[in-house]
Amino acid sequence: MANTGTAVRPFGIRDKLGYMFGDFGNDFTFMLSSSFMMVFYTDIMGVPSAIVGLLMMVARFVDAFTDVAMGQIVDRAKPTKDGRFRPWIKRMCGPVAIASFLIYQSEFAGMPMAFKVVWMFVTYLLWGSVFYTSINIPYGSMASAISPEANDRTQLSTFRSIGATLANMVIGTATPLLAYETVNGVPQLSGSRMIMMAGLFSVCAIICYILCFSLTAERVEIPAKTEKFEPVVLLKRIFTSRSLLGIILAALCLLLTMLTMTGMNPYIFPYYFKNTAAQSAVAMCSSIASLVVVAPLATMLASKIGKKETAIAGSLFGAIVYLICFILHPESGWVYLGFYTVAYAGLGLFNTIVWAMITDVIDDSEVKNGVREDGTIYSVYSFARKLGQAFSAGLVGALLGMIGYSAATQQDPAVLSGIYNIACLAPIIGFTVIALVLWFVYPLSKKVVDGNVATLKARRTGRK
Repeated sequence: MANTGTAVRPFGIRDKLGYMFGDFGNDFTFMLSSSFMMVFYTDIMGVPSAIVGLLMMVARFVDAFTDVAMGQIVDRAKPTKDGRFRPWIKRMCGPVAIASFLIYQSEFAGMPMAFKVVWMFVTYLLWGSVFYTSINIPYGSMASAISPEANDRTQLSTFRSIGATLANMVIGTATPLLAYETVNGVPQLSGSRMIMMAGLFSVCAIICYILCFSLTAERVEIPAKTEKFEPVVLLKRIFTSRSLLGIILAALCLLLTMLTMTGMNPYIFPYYFKNTAAQSAVAMCSSIASLVVVAPLATMLASKIGKKETAIAGSLFGAIVYLICFILHPESGWVYLGFYTVAYAGLGLFNTIVWAMITDVIDDSEVKNGVREDGTIYSVYSFARKLGQAFSAGLVGALLGMIGYSAATQQDPAVLSGIYNIACLAPIIGFTVIALVLWFVYPLSKKVVDGNVATLKARRTGRK
């Protein structure tokens, strides 16, 4: 390995598959939380949606400290025989899976409200702010250590997105089919079944993490940081670096849009359309579209016209598709599924290549500042994604509260109409904002990225 001086095999399909399994493992818990935690606590535990959203937002603000702290730990830690980043995946895979499982304990539904709120907050904080952070920051940072080549990193980003898509397909397809039961003709989430699903997905997450650790290799030696950590300097760098600020804002909007779309599925399909089969199929259809169409198309377009340009085009396409859906107002859940799938493919173009865009930002920072900070920059970006996750939960909860949603009013005509409007209008706004941020704030066009890669290659060649 690069860190130990030992020869290591060339970059290849084994690394790409291993990196894919890493996000497969991540999203077994992440997508379960973003897609079903809100409805679990509102419909099973009886906690008001506004409180669930608020507590999820508060928990994510804690990440302002834990994410950056983990980034500093990763950047400063001495590498082991397994590298700088990979050991964290093996160390933390068990704790993150157990914490996720503890979130969905429906046997506490009869406990006092204060107990349920505290339980939700503590378990969610342990899962997201502590254990998920301690595995996700090293995992995301190690792409730069697996290969120094821009094309290799784009492929890693693509395979990472494939892993996330597979997890989304498994969770989105299996959960509606297995975790719901029909009560008085209306599909309802079952608490006991949800416990079993959460346990199963936690086991699957551990298996995927072990595969990620076993199949990948670190080839690029990244020296440990020795400079004193200065938060003021970091904040100044964030707000003076257009590339970092741009990707942070775009990532926040990406997660806000994507998770609001998926977060509304447990409401619009079973309650508005009364169709859990379509709810199950939406994950399958969007996943197949991402794997068969988006993944190869994103790689091709990113190589030909640039990552920034590809992401803008996909976002504008998604906004147009949802606008048409809102105007036509289909009465069939299957027709809505078609619009959702096509729009999600547009979003998928950005989501597929965003991880490669992070390495572009890291390169841009090294070119401008002369210091490489993989863990720190990735931790800041990860925090932005978690803010998007938190804001989506808060937004969904607040919007549902505004239309008067509760377990008792879920079949009220006005509430059902509000659910449909939220499901369409929120993505339209989100897609549009993503495109505007990338267009006017994020500066790393294809020409700039290629120039940075050439500059860094020349510097590293000169040091040899």
